Amino acid sequence: MDEIDILLVEDNPTDAELTMRALKRKNLVNKLVWVKDGAEALDLIFAKGEYSNRNVENLPRLILLDLRMPKVDGLEVLQTIKADERTRKIPVVVLTSSKEDRDIVESYELGVNSYVSKPVEFDEFIDAVSTLGFYWMLINNPPE
Repeated sequence: MDEIDILLVEDNPTDAELTMRALKRKNLVNKLVWVKDGAEALDLIFAKGEYSNRNVENLPRLILLDLRMPKVDGLEVLQTIKADERTRKIPVVVLTSSKEDRDIVESYELGVNSYVSKPVEFDEFIDAVSTLGFYWMLINNPPE
């Protein structure tokens, strides 16, 4: 599991399934990995714990990150990723149900690349995730 296009960090199985379905429906990702909490995300990114045999050089091309999660919340994950020289250039999109100003402001202060509130309606959710995937995987030019 060394190559990862998108790392989905989401504790809600329904939201995770909808996100994966939207990305796959538009053929936007071949290698998507879903982790269920922030601690697992950090272990995977930094090749620790059960992921210690993973090559830490093979970083995700994009991280879709929920904020409200068990163990380690999304803001802590974001802060850790953006504070490390090896991982700070990975685009991180917060994809969350929170529309609170303080979450938005803190996310940008910590270096998030985009903040998207999850639409409640099914079709709007699918469209939002598809648009996100299209932009970050096909249009955006990341640094090498």
